[in-house]
Amino acid sequence: MKKVYCKIESIVGNVITVRAEGVRYGELAKVETRFGTSLAEVIGLSGDLVSLQVFAGGRGISTKATVIFLGHPMEISFSENILGRVFDGSGSPRDNGPSLAEDLIPIGGPSVNPSHRIIPREMIRTGIPMIDLFNTLVVSQKLPIFSISGEPYNQLLARIAMQANADVIILGGMGLKFDDYLFFKETFERGGSFSKTVMFIHTAADPTVECLMIPDMSLAVAEQFALQDKDVLVLLTDMTSFADAMKEIAISQDQVPSNRGYPGDLYSQLASRYEKAVDFDTAGSITILGVTTMPGDDITHPVPDNTGYITEGQYYLRGGHIEPFGSLSRLKQQVNAKTRKDHRALMDCMIKLYAAYKDTLEKKSMGFNMSAWDNKLLSYGECFEQEMMDLSRNIPLEKALDLGWEILANSFTSDETGLRSELINEFWPQNKDS
Repeated sequence: MKKVYCKIESIVGNVITVRAEGVRYGELAKVETRFGTSLAEVIGLSGDLVSLQVFAGGRGISTKATVIFLGHPMEISFSENILGRVFDGSGSPRDNGPSLAEDLIPIGGPSVNPSHRIIPREMIRTGIPMIDLFNTLVVSQKLPIFSISGEPYNQLLARIAMQANADVIILGGMGLKFDDYLFFKETFERGGSFSKTVMFIHTAADPTVECLMIPDMSLAVAEQFALQDKDVLVLLTDMTSFADAMKEIAISQDQVPSNRGYPGDLYSQLASRYEKAVDFDTAGSITILGVTTMPGDDITHPVPDNTGYITEGQYYLRGGHIEPFGSLSRLKQQVNAKTRKDHRALMDCMIKLYAAYKDTLEKKSMGFNMSAWDNKLLSYGECFEQEMMDLSRNIPLEKALDLGWEILANSFTSDETGLRSELINEFWPQNKDS
């Protein structure tokens, strides 16, 4: 039976408070006023005082408004019909398509029991050399993309989505500019991937509470597809906007702030979302890539700092490139031995020589004389940046490995690389002096 209350104790911004019993955290309610009806979610419980965040905002709500508790948390429709659709943070269609009300599933459930998980062991091919060759993305991995405002992180996400070998793509956009939303939509449509994509979009103009719904809706739908034996790639942008929405709501509830004003449960809130990444033992998988923008390029900011403890590495986007040194995929060793036998050795060699190139650049900038070896490193580094770090490159891993050998051979002799003789004999370009 639905509980109906006709007196609101207080209204602070978008948060209203009523006295009610038997209400659960996260439960949905309808707030009825003379201007219409809006959804609200329970965000705080203190005795019989219940705080609700109103999706449409507090404007127009009086203390005489009616609150009807629905007895269940936020739900989203799940079926094959949601593919190729766009929804907002309340689950309503954003694409002017029909509303979906059948087969409702709750959002925000617990992560998968570890007994149903298997160890990650399969590579996700993206066609981007800096990912496939140097920091391989693995099925069921959870990886953030650390970046700053102005970097092409949304373009990178779209490229990965277009080129990754995934059955279903789910995009969760939080605090997006409308232009970014249109960019994703048009890119997926032009690339022919829209039919296997579901988009949950919260724009900067939408209610704050809807921002908090986006990851949970995205991951609830992803889990259902994974249980149907599909490999699902979930793209979340931007998790800092999600954390800022948490902070805004916490402030409106007069919660005691923690580091830089963020709520004390920031780590738990982030972890509960990222831990939904899974490779089922008898079904499909969920892989999560989440953009985390860093204000002022500050890696110690609470959002990237907490994220780093939860996830399995990071892609560090700076200057329009995935940084070779700041990026890390902790699971890449799970698959590198299964791709091609030269993968790990070539990767290590190229990164080592690129680090030497960076040292040589510093020597050159300080006016030191360049030796023959320094000149080789300068030639190699420039070629590496042009051929490997360019995010517009789209080549299979095997061609990226062959290209790596070509780059080495154009600047060094085989004995200068330090690679094993058996690999040199098999993979060194035949037309190069060995």
